[in-house]
Amino acid sequence: MTPIRLLIVDDHPVVRDGLRGMFSGDPEFVVVGEAADGAEAIDLAGRLVPDVILMDLRMNGVNGAEAIRAIAERQIPSRVLVLTTYDSDSDVVPAIEAGATGYLLKDSPRDELFRAVRAASRGESVLASSVATRLMSQLRNPASESLSDRELEVLSLIAQGETNRGAAVRLFISEATVKTHLVHIYSKLNVNDRAAAVATAFERGLLPTSRGT
Repeated sequence: MTPIRLLIVDDHPVVRDGLRGMFSGDPEFVVVGEAADGAEAIDLAGRLVPDVILMDLRMNGVNGAEAIRAIAERQIPSRVLVLTTYDSDSDVVPAIEAGATGYLLKDSPRDELFRAVRAASRGESVLASSVATRLMSQLRNPASESLSDRELEVLSLIAQGETNRGAAVRLFISEATVKTHLVHIYSKLNVNDRAAAVATAFERGLLPTSRGT
């Protein structure tokens, strides 16, 4: 059987070392590369085209969700299995929407991780139980379509022509947080980009019309 080719992406060397040692000890897998951040992951994914990418989410520079989206946009056929410590909505939703095949937590048992990698290599979705429960809860009790105060603040600044970075500076939050707010705004307004979000917000009276677009 041809081994499953893995790319490990994590900003902590000790985590990469541990995962490499774990998978290298089983002939069913072969680690073909390691990346310390999202930008390096995108580059290596394009050059190595691994079967499965084990992707951390919270990394400096290009984060995991951004890397997943870039890999999908480049039509790299690798499957991305998120492996992270976090299972909050702000982590899970952007990763799944970006195109992750699965989502596991770093405290998953070795056998569960191996099964997940095998499943991901076949294109099957794999979710940690806590993540699956969270997503099911969202489906059964969908969030209100109304935007939060912070989301309205972000959208108002975008309507004024601010970039993500500019909005982050104005609101004293990180650029990554602005991007997360935008993902939620797009979902709630059922749009795909900034221009459509602003136009829809004006149409619904969510932003003051006196400012214009």
